[in-house]
Amino acid sequence: MATLEAHKHVSPDSGYPTILHPNFNPKIRDWVPPEPIREHIEPPKDRALFADPDEKALLSAATRADLTESIGTVLEGVQLSQLSEQQLDELALLVTERGVVFFRDQDLTTDGQVKLFEHYGILDKHPAQKDVRHVTIKGSNSDYRQDSVYTPWPQAGWHADTSFEVNPPSYSMLRMEEHPSVGGDTAWISQYGLYDALSTVYKKLFDNLHAVHTSRLQYDTILDLWGVGPNRPPIDTHHPAVRTHPVTGLKAWNVNEGFVTGFAELKKAESDKLLDFANFHIHSADDHLVRWKWAVGSVAMWDNRCTIHRVIPGKYKSGSRRGVRTTVFGEKPYFDPESESREEREQRVGEGAIESKINGEVNA
Repeated sequence: MATLEAHKHVSPDSGYPTILHPNFNPKIRDWVPPEPIREHIEPPKDRALFADPDEKALLSAATRADLTESIGTVLEGVQLSQLSEQQLDELALLVTERGVVFFRDQDLTTDGQVKLFEHYGILDKHPAQKDVRHVTIKGSNSDYRQDSVYTPWPQAGWHADTSFEVNPPSYSMLRMEEHPSVGGDTAWISQYGLYDALSTVYKKLFDNLHAVHTSRLQYDTILDLWGVGPNRPPIDTHHPAVRTHPVTGLKAWNVNEGFVTGFAELKKAESDKLLDFANFHIHSADDHLVRWKWAVGSVAMWDNRCTIHRVIPGKYKSGSRRGVRTTVFGEKPYFDPESESREEREQRVGEGAIESKINGEVNA
């Protein structure tokens, strides 16, 4: 917070900082990104598509515990560093189903994590990332409610990693190297669940919209608050507000608080009101949320295509939280109108099981 340019321009009347237009903030105005905006790529075939649907190799070596009905699973008794390629593929499949999978007391090193994650595709690079292999995640103990007065990006908001990219990340992995004993938790919400929780009318509405994902607000904030020059110019992309997951085939809500500023097909007032609802919908989704308490050696792997997440703000000591995150490129988001929601599939599969049981009893 101390690095914000606004703090150098205090109103003599109120005693509070004034806000500068980005063109007149030298930190933002004078920065020239060294890399161009990314072009669309076709990533390698998702490793989850190579997995055994029953995940037998992975689950025979680990103890599984689901943390909530909707999202989050812990695997105990296994080291990520020792998993075979088959088990890694099955882990990817489990992540697409459960959204996020957690591990404790892992012996992974940074090099080991990078090598492991290269199994899942081409390593992505965050706009503020200087190391091409990973990004260091620190969290923040600043007052984000106050910071948001002077900087446009909701830095503590719910988001999917760099969802504004033409090819947003598919999988991410975060391994904690240093962490306070209390504070700094991360929470995830299922976007399968967020879609299911909508009314039929709102499902049809979002099915036919494109969400405006932008890096403009983060771009300005990175320069002003973090003092780090983004690698690439800011970009706006229009992604389907509901996307079809390429592995599960399920519909997932594709709207988040951190990077979505509106809806392409709507007029300004309509878009603003719908975005207000979207953020309310996210913040009221306790039944589709899991919160993870970190410790050194803990690892989380999640799927950005069907989850959003945020670090829970706190007052822990500055510099006491440090993790290593790796991500891989995903496909360009798409929407298949013939795809089904998780709730629809569960109902269809359940009805099929009942019908099979009835037919079996009749034939007996």
